[in-house]
Amino acid sequence: MSAVAMPAPTQSYNAHFRCFRGCPGEYSVYEVMYTCPTCGGLLEVHHDIAALRERTADAWKREFERRAGASVWPYGSGVWGMREWVMPDLRDENIVSMYEGNTNLFWAERLGREIGLPNLWIKLCGNSHTGSFKDLGMTVLVSVVKQMMASGKSPVKAVAAASTGDTSAALAAYAAAAGIPSIIFLPSGKVSTAQLIQPVANGAHVLALDTDFDGCMRIVKEVTQDNTIYLANSMNSIRIEGQKTVGIEIVRQFDWETPDWIIIPVGNLGNISALYKGMKLMQELGLIDKMPRLVAAQAGKANPFYRSFLNGFQEKVMIHADKTLASAIQIGDPVSYEKAVQAVVATNGLVEAVTEHELANAAARADLTGMYTCPHTGVALAALFKLLARGEVKSTDRVVVISTAHGLKFTSFKVGYHEGKLDEVESELANPPVYLPADVKVVKEAIARKLQL
Repeated sequence: MSAVAMPAPTQSYNAHFRCFRGCPGEYSVYEVMYTCPTCGGLLEVHHDIAALRERTADAWKREFERRAGASVWPYGSGVWGMREWVMPDLRDENIVSMYEGNTNLFWAERLGREIGLPNLWIKLCGNSHTGSFKDLGMTVLVSVVKQMMASGKSPVKAVAAASTGDTSAALAAYAAAAGIPSIIFLPSGKVSTAQLIQPVANGAHVLALDTDFDGCMRIVKEVTQDNTIYLANSMNSIRIEGQKTVGIEIVRQFDWETPDWIIIPVGNLGNISALYKGMKLMQELGLIDKMPRLVAAQAGKANPFYRSFLNGFQEKVMIHADKTLASAIQIGDPVSYEKAVQAVVATNGLVEAVTEHELANAAARADLTGMYTCPHTGVALAALFKLLARGEVKSTDRVVVISTAHGLKFTSFKVGYHEGKLDEVESELANPPVYLPADVKVVKEAIARKLQL
């Protein structure tokens, strides 16, 4: 891999913070701020669309295709190959990248055939450096912090996040690569062992708190009021800029055709907000002429967005999220609510909720066709099965399910399923190992029974 950078683009592009609700004012993305100083609402990164339009849609397509997977720094990254659309004035020496993105868009041919949906695709975002889609946003956030610190003018000394697992892994890894101290707030006993050990191994200061994610979030907000510690949760709109590239990448992988549906498991709602933002940017710049319908899938035990959807988004619903197998989306007060409402409404999208039984068996069914599915992807698949059964998704539709993390992070979930030990789940597809003596006759009899020979 070459460390020699491509020449920087000659066209000057810029990005800055604006209030998502439309309050006046523009702010530097290198300021320590997370909400609008006027109304307290979320910020968003605004790009100079007029400048981006000076390059044609076809020219952007050719440029992104040329860079995809390149071995020249930093363009081989699925995020930084789109740097003009992400964080255009970030200097090369401050980019912290693990060549995230460029993940498989897997044609789930066998599963699709079984459920009557031949054009089913799974975007395997778990095939990334730390095993989840969170890498896409964290490369941008940590790179911005590195540039802030390199300026010598910023008070920032460390980064911090509350997490249900994947965010902590991504933040710890990228901060370690940048040489920036990281602090992780985890709900004690509510993340998998694999998710806990990732930030520990990367040298983060891990604090396991006796609360849930929402409790961790309240504390990290207080801690980061001191601007020496930079907040890395998804209420920080910098992360959205990296996460939005997944939608752009999906369309590029389909030769710039838009799928009919994209289904994604949601908790804090940053991911569906980012997905919409990337799609909207492509539409504004003429790369696509239609939007996919977006589906936010939630676990029934942590479904505040689904409840809000049922009331027509007339008001935000906040709940105490109960324990769910889909631990990374066990969130009762999602931060990116307003942005997610926009994403669903603007795309004529849907919100669906599924039971523990449904998500576990959906994951197992996918596994039997060659995948290795995390419980959150199980949520999205179970939502798809319900939409198909209701006739909302048609058999002729092209559907993408976003798999947000690698199944290897959730070994206890897999073991519990196949041992029949998961609460509220009847393991319909359990396949436990068969323990036998080392006797050829006994082994042959067992194989014959299994294969019905």
